[in-house]
Order: sequence, then C-alpha cells, then structure tokens
Amino acid sequence: MVNDRGNIKWTAMMMPEHINLLNQMWEEKEYKEKPLLDEQHMYEINMKLHLAISNNLNVFIEYYKDHDFHEINGKLKMIDSTQKYLQLDDENPTEILMENILDVHID
Repeated sequence: MVNDRGNIKWTAMMMPEHINLLNQMWEEKEYKEKPLLDEQHMYEINMKLHLAISNNLNVFIEYYKDHDFHEINGKLKMIDSTQKYLQLDDENPTEILMENILDVHID
C-alpha cells in the first residue's frame, strides 16, 4: 500500500499566497448557514424579549454571527426597535442584531 501524504508533499512547492488561499477555502468550508425562521417563531422571540426586559429577567439567547452559532446568557439592557438590535447588560455590553437571533429562553 502506498503511503500518501496528501497535501503535505505539495506545500514545499507552493507559494505563500496559495497556502493562504487553501487555508481560507478550508475555513469557508466550515461555515454554517443561517436558518430561516418563520413568522410565528419570530413573534415568540419578540414576546419573550419584551417580557424579559419589562420584568428584568435573565435570558439565554442563541444567535448567528460570523458564520457560526453562538450562545449568551444575561439580562437585557435595552431593545432598540428602530435600529433592530438589543444590548445585554454585562461587563462589555454585547449588541446582537434582532435578525440574527435564533431562539430565546427565559431563566
């Protein structure tokens, strides 16, 4: 059986620009696609957010940013409906666009 080293045997002959392009291609291959939410789910998210801010409740938010899924936990500081983002009250205020929120859970 032949011991194939894959791309390792070719990297010595590649220019740094080619290596950077290959690394970028492999990184983009790992990108996750943002799911589409239906209108009812967006309405439920909006209701939970307004309930949490009016009663000063702790929230757990799942959101999409930079081609990946993220989660954050905390209390809401403000909801800006004109700019369509919310801000969490933590040591460095986190801003999340409303269109990137996937789900909200109230603790």
